[in-house]
Amino acid sequence: MPSTPAVRRPIDLRAFLICVALSFTWGLQQVAIKAAAPNISPMLQVGIRSGVSALLLLLTNHFWLHEKWGHEVKLRDAILVGLGFVGEFFFVSEGLRFTSAAHMSVLLYTSPFFAAIGLSIKLPEERLSVIQWAGLLTAFLGIAVAFLVPALLSKETLEGSGWILGDILGLGSGLSWGFTTIMLRTTSMNNAPPSLMLFAQLFMAFVILTPLAFITGQTTFHNSLVGWSSLLFQAVIVSYASYLVWNFLLKQYLAARLGVLVFMTPIFGVILSVLLLGESVGMPFVFGSLLVLAGLLLMQAKTILLVKKHSS
Repeated sequence: MPSTPAVRRPIDLRAFLICVALSFTWGLQQVAIKAAAPNISPMLQVGIRSGVSALLLLLTNHFWLHEKWGHEVKLRDAILVGLGFVGEFFFVSEGLRFTSAAHMSVLLYTSPFFAAIGLSIKLPEERLSVIQWAGLLTAFLGIAVAFLVPALLSKETLEGSGWILGDILGLGSGLSWGFTTIMLRTTSMNNAPPSLMLFAQLFMAFVILTPLAFITGQTTFHNSLVGWSSLLFQAVIVSYASYLVWNFLLKQYLAARLGVLVFMTPIFGVILSVLLLGESVGMPFVFGSLLVLAGLLLMQAKTILLVKKHSS
């Protein structure tokens, strides 16, 4: 008889601080991919890093975690989760060929919308209150102001009509990420150990995106310090360590709430781009950042009030 799934907790300070660290790491990931792009094609980077990370995960589970894989998990559900992960990075890689990074940053982080809507329909405990929906909308508005407004005001960014296709692909990346979260919570993968959750995604990304990189001609690979440093960072820190922590969080906390916290990722991405790549930002980014913080506070208003009530 299947075991009863563990009850997810609302967001606490521990989860919030971990999500801040994850958002910083994922923001730095975008900088690393961009910095290494002239040396290693982005899609090839994702394919290689996924294969290395999957191998590290196999070794970690065998020698340390000892989690049982396959127990109560349907192969179909594992494949669906993996395809959602593949779709996210495929659409990002292809979309950036047509649209700007600013557009992609906004559209990728539509994922909490798709996840929150899907989860609120299927799982009563994931339903958001009115104030939490207001927080979600405010945070997304902040992302749009910070990234999309400068892009729309730039004539150079919108030359030609190819950006429309790129934006559609960017929306596909957000939908794919949201789909992955929904599948992780509403299928037999909900009972899978975190290491299996991650392995299904990494393995599918490796076996699909690596051949696709060759099929689409994205096979640039120059032996350089920047390229190897980027691959090492992405394989060990991002795809292996940070994604494993993320899947542990999904097993413990309400997924819709976690999804909103990673709205901080593009904020960190731009800050690190300014510091490491010399890019510039303007007042829309500053104002958008304040909206994101306000939205996050609204999302956590219920938790904050409960903590305050219990402490008084």
